[in-house]
Amino acid sequence: MDTGIVTTPFGRRPMSLALMRGQLQAESVKPDRSVDKWKVFRDVCEARPLLDISDRALAVLNALLSFYPENKLSGDANMIVFPSNRQLITRAHGIAVTTLRRHLSALVDVGLIIRKDSANGKRFARRKSSGELEEAYGFSLAPLLARSDELSTMAEKIEADRLALRRARERLTICRRDIRKLIDAAVDEGVPGNWDQIQSAYNNLLTSLSRKPDVRDLEQVRLKLEELRADIVKLLTNFDNFQKPSASVVQNEPHIQSSEIDSYELESIAPSENEPLPAKLELTQIKEPQKIFPLALVLQACPQIRDYAQGGSISGWRDLITAAVTVRSMLGITPETYQSACDSLGRDTTAIVVACMLERATHINSPGGYLRDLTRKGVRGEFSLGPMLMALARQKSPGERRA
Repeated sequence: MDTGIVTTPFGRRPMSLALMRGQLQAESVKPDRSVDKWKVFRDVCEARPLLDISDRALAVLNALLSFYPENKLSGDANMIVFPSNRQLITRAHGIAVTTLRRHLSALVDVGLIIRKDSANGKRFARRKSSGELEEAYGFSLAPLLARSDELSTMAEKIEADRLALRRARERLTICRRDIRKLIDAAVDEGVPGNWDQIQSAYNNLLTSLSRKPDVRDLEQVRLKLEELRADIVKLLTNFDNFQKPSASVVQNEPHIQSSEIDSYELESIAPSENEPLPAKLELTQIKEPQKIFPLALVLQACPQIRDYAQGGSISGWRDLITAAVTVRSMLGITPETYQSACDSLGRDTTAIVVACMLERATHINSPGGYLRDLTRKGVRGEFSLGPMLMALARQKSPGERRA
């Protein structure tokens, strides 16, 4: 390596303590040390945000390295390159000369190269009669060798920060997806809760992020979203646990004799003499509905069913079933059609369907045919009560009425 006294820039370029410190650091490199020049260049490219240099400056540095004949920067070699501006412009993809000078100054300022100017500021080399390089003036690449470990550490930090940012974005994306789908599931299943307020809190957290958030910002929002997700899961779990005993009660109810069923039928068909009673009384079991829906949700979606209940109020599923039998008669559905629906869909589900039909009675031309069609779909597994019920519930919600 070429050693010597600290040199100052040619012309009006000022000298600084930083330039002197960089030269002394470069001069202190041990002769037996070496590093691949292109590995150092890749580290500089990775560390560019920390070095605060542009990509055009990297192009100029790449051009300077291309003039160094060896692949390794070594402490026992002369690491000064002396291309002319014209040669540098050609290898730096034809940039303007003023741009070249500006980026050469930037590389010097950040301590990646050192100027070793001649007396007249020209770049040249003197060789011995044997052809060996005796003395050269131009740009020294020694700082790249001296700072190779530092540049490698900076590149690793940039890569680690990039990986941490990507992972933070992934975790935030997963949490956002969970909350969005849990809210949709809660609304579709009719889970009681202030879901508009929860959705608003979710939106406010997301809008608090800047356009280019860092890892800390992403982690802070993610932690708050995880708390919101935990609250939603707790609401859904409590609702699910509340429904399980109700399902168990329905499944464990004793068989109901047809005489009791007929008592419902007699109450509803007494005013009409055109509907015959079933000829044969058989044991019928109340089936569990396709999906357990809260009675409050059913009454919210179908409030008119209360008008046909005894006393004008419905306090349990048995009251709803009794009122549905009365509505069945009022809509002109035959007992055979209604009983067939109970056998196929379950008595609770059939009662809910009749309550829904009551809400849409003006739009149904043939209630009996409509119920028979739903029964056939239920046998084939093509009928789902949820969409029908939720559509009516949304129409009856305060927000829909205001709209």
